[in-house]
Amino acid sequence: MKLVRKGKISYLQPSRLSTHIEAGFSTRNGGVSRPPYHSLNLSFGTEDSLPSVEGNRSNFTRSFDLSPHQLLTVTQVHGSDILLLDEPNPDLTHFLSVEVDAIVTNQPGIMIGVLTADCLPILLWHPEEKIIAAIHAGWRGAANGLIAKTVKTIQQNFNCSAADLQAAIGPGIGAHKYEVDRQVRTAFREGSGFWDEITTETRLGHWQLNLPLSCRLQLEQAGLATESIEVAEQCTCCHPELFFSYRRDKGMTGRQIGFLKLN
Repeated sequence: MKLVRKGKISYLQPSRLSTHIEAGFSTRNGGVSRPPYHSLNLSFGTEDSLPSVEGNRSNFTRSFDLSPHQLLTVTQVHGSDILLLDEPNPDLTHFLSVEVDAIVTNQPGIMIGVLTADCLPILLWHPEEKIIAAIHAGWRGAANGLIAKTVKTIQQNFNCSAADLQAAIGPGIGAHKYEVDRQVRTAFREGSGFWDEITTETRLGHWQLNLPLSCRLQLEQAGLATESIEVAEQCTCCHPELFFSYRRDKGMTGRQIGFLKLN
């Protein structure tokens, strides 16, 4: 992925995008929020001021020739529910209160996105058909099968093969900064699996969790080709100049967005 500047904002852009798709992962730069949310905090779910977040969303969407009401985000709850949008909606702001953790759509002219600050944003798209999806994958989402469920939703509703999809896993917390406990182990062992492949034990009852690897393995298990999955190298916790990090900043931080737009 490469760092792209567009207007006042910058974002990481996947390398295999089709001409009918714009997509990427925003950085924290280019907004108006004050510390500790400086500067491009895009989440209404923080203690940042409402005018600042609205200004940031306006700056962000304007960079892609959109209005803020054309940006579709939801209330993320670390669950496994999915929003499917397959018909036109004149105003997307009413989806803000919908509690889901993935969005799938075939609607052009709008932007969908998931907000993160250590959790992984995953973007899916069909290289030829107009189908896109955004997934918010923290450890709960990764453990409870949200990734495979999203791929299945695309297959069932748009009659396409998982092998034809492209994926980009955005910046999130790296395994070297992410220690988890028995609760997380139980969730993975009872859920999406791959526990032994994605963890290293650090001390009794604690493990380093490689969440990007978990997501990649689950995408492959869902039918995507290995070469169709791109993974960002950056760890959000290690790059305060680029990304918000919930763990590094002890919860007092903003959110970046993983986004897609169909032209």
